[in-house]
Amino acid sequence: MENRDLINLGKQILEAQSFSKLIGATLTKFAAGEVVLEIPIKDSLLQQNGFVHGGVLSYAADNALTFVGGSVLGPHVLTSEYKINYLRPAVGEKIIAIGTVIHAGKRQAVCRCDVQVLHHGEKKTCATAQGTIVTMDPTANNNS
Repeated sequence: MENRDLINLGKQILEAQSFSKLIGATLTKFAAGEVVLEIPIKDSLLQQNGFVHGGVLSYAADNALTFVGGSVLGPHVLTSEYKINYLRPAVGEKIIAIGTVIHAGKRQAVCRCDVQVLHHGEKKTCATAQGTIVTMDPTANNNS
C-alpha cells in the first residue's frame, strides 16, 4: 500500500474513533513503521495542576502504538499490552506522539512511542511507551 493510501486509511480509522474526535487527535504521518499523532492542548485536557492529564498522554501513546503496529500487520489490530513512563509534566500547545516499530513478526509487532509536547516552538519528551500490537486477522500465520 502506498503512503498516500495508508494515510487516508489511517485518517478514516481515526475519524471512526469517537474519543479521538472528542480530543481533536489528528494523524499527520502514517507510513510503514512510523506514525505521528497530534493532539492540540486545550483546557478540557488538563488536570488540576494545569498539566495535560496522564490519561491523554496514555491515549496518545496507545493509539500511536496501535497505528504503527497496524502499519506493518494490517488494519485489524489491537494493543495486547503496553507500558508508559511519564517523564515530565506536559505543558504547551500540542502533544505529538511518534510511534515506531522495533520488531514485527506475522502476528505481532513490538513498538515504541515517544510522546512530546510542543511549547513555544521547542519539543520535549514528556512520556515514552513500549507495547505489543497483535493482529486479529484470522488468515495471518500463527508463528510470530
